Amino acid sequence: MSTPRFPLLGKALALLAVSMGLLIALESVSGIVREREGRLREAEAAVADSLASQQTLLGPAVQRVCEESWESVQGSGAERRTVSEQRRITVRAAPAQLTVNANTVNEPRHRGLFKVNGYAAKTLLQARWAPLGAMQPSPEHAGGVVRCGAPELFVALSDVRGIRLARISLSGQELAVQPGSGYAGQPGGFHAALPEGVLGQEPLQAEVALDLLGTASLALAPIGERTEVQLQSDWPHPSFGGRFLPARHEVSEAGFSAHWQLSALATSAAAQLEAGAGACRLDQASAAEIGDKGSCVETFGVSFFDPVSPYVMSDRATKYGLLFIVLTFVGVGLVEVLRRLRVHPIQYLLVGSAIALFFLLLVSLSEHLAFGLAYALAAAACTSLLGFYGRFVLHSRAGGLAFGAAIGGLYGALYLLLRLEQSALVLGAIGMFVVLAAVMAATRHINWYALMQQMRSSSPEPAGASVPAEPWAK
Repeated sequence: MSTPRFPLLGKALALLAVSMGLLIALESVSGIVREREGRLREAEAAVADSLASQQTLLGPAVQRVCEESWESVQGSGAERRTVSEQRRITVRAAPAQLTVNANTVNEPRHRGLFKVNGYAAKTLLQARWAPLGAMQPSPEHAGGVVRCGAPELFVALSDVRGIRLARISLSGQELAVQPGSGYAGQPGGFHAALPEGVLGQEPLQAEVALDLLGTASLALAPIGERTEVQLQSDWPHPSFGGRFLPARHEVSEAGFSAHWQLSALATSAAAQLEAGAGACRLDQASAAEIGDKGSCVETFGVSFFDPVSPYVMSDRATKYGLLFIVLTFVGVGLVEVLRRLRVHPIQYLLVGSAIALFFLLLVSLSEHLAFGLAYALAAAACTSLLGFYGRFVLHSRAGGLAFGAAIGGLYGALYLLLRLEQSALVLGAIGMFVVLAAVMAATRHINWYALMQQMRSSSPEPAGASVPAEPWAK
């Protein structure tokens, strides 16, 4: 059988075809990861629909609804008549001082295989208002009379299904709590009518105790002239967001604590409240949309982020799949050149398929086990398989062990990249440089023209053609 004139070109084309096929396989695994992550989002939505969704808290604030009535003369001559007219006036007052103390406990919910981060929050809101005599509006029309209802203290929430307990007390006196905030911008919540005489010359002090369930995030609106929020939780992976980051915070394996301290000079939340806007979700609007248009009351808070979500980690791992395959092929090709072996493209395909299968094993195992354990099991299985197969491809037991150790090193490097997300780029770049330097050092004495001429004139023994028999196979 004649030797091809350009054996390296044919081999390169065959390996390119193998690589394209493996790339399609990796893309299929990525599609599975995306599909499973989509099902996780569906599970999160289902839990939110049946329990409570992200919670956004606005209040407490005082609101009073008034009505001005007056008579006006319309028409002239025989058509002249007197008409009664009315206009509705809603007056709101944000507290001068708002203090919030909240403590959340993580209560994960499960929907099938999927875990959804939920929480139970015990919240104490203490508010103080300056004397509220200005909540008695004056008539704007001649002969007008203004009649007002009783002032109400309200707290607005984004999802009232999460309310487990709500108490409002005024100067130590507990008030009757009614459903609905009565606030047009965000009607969900609760309110209580204030007793007669609270709009005098004395400051008003109120306290709201609230037990609340929610999922994913908790946000608050800094409507006070001075707002202080102290938030504690047993969740060790907070993601602070919204319009304001905490002034100070501490994060440990046991949880986190955060403290916000804001003044009316830094936020327009009170003005947006008086304009009747609803509270922004934590992930809702850009700074320009909130600040310029005033479409919602700006908020801040925390998301209960899960950094070791198996689908996020698996997706990140799969993106390194092609690099894994290329590095493995480079290593096998280097051995093929240095030891004058012939490794068939089908053998490259089998090796690449084992590497691609690792990522599918990782996704499936991580749905049932902790990600670190799932990664270790999938890596051990594929490393053992490739070490066993490499023994026959490379014609030696030592070669198979070295090949398996190299694959294990690649899996270890990938796990390090996944854990150190912030340093992944620099570590990956350094790793690629080291690999390239090693290849260049190993091939520095090779005369490639002479090697190509030798490959045209001779027929090296294919890998696996003379595999030594195992003792147990006799």
